[in-house]
Amino acid sequence: MDKAVGVEVPYDKLSREALHRLVEEFVTRDGTDYGARERALEDKIADVMDQLRRREAKIVFDADSGTANIVPVRR
Repeated sequence: MDKAVGVEVPYDKLSREALHRLVEEFVTRDGTDYGARERALEDKIADVMDQLRRREAKIVFDADSGTANIVPVRR
C-alpha cells in the first residue's frame, strides 16, 4: 500500500448503496474539476467506479477524523 494516511478499504467490501453514496459524495465535493465540459453526475460516478475496479484509485478511511476518501494509486 502506498503512503496514504489511514486504512485502505476494499471497495467490494462495502454495500452497493454505501459505495454509491461515498463515490457520489466524492465527485460532488467542492474543488472537484472535470474540465471545461459539464458531465452528468452518473457519468462521473461511473468513471470513479471504473477507476476503483481497475485499481487506479482506492478508498482510504481515516479513523482519527472518521472520514473516507478516494485517492489515486501511485505506481
